[in-house]
Amino acid sequence: MLHGMSTTVEPVSERSAAEVNEEIRALWLRSGGTLTSEQREEYQRLVMEWATVAHPPLRAA
Repeated sequence: MLHGMSTTVEPVSERSAAEVNEEIRALWLRSGGTLTSEQREEYQRLVMEWATVAHPPLRAA
């Protein structure tokens, strides 16, 4: 039986969830607890990256 292959490319993080979490913590420390709009964008990107590496999507066998 042949299975279809996905043609989409999923970004792969080279960092662990712990490394991304550390960057999130550092961002909050640098900001003093109040994020600028630019920092909020960075925070959102980091949270998405963390979620991806902390809870990778399940792959069908």
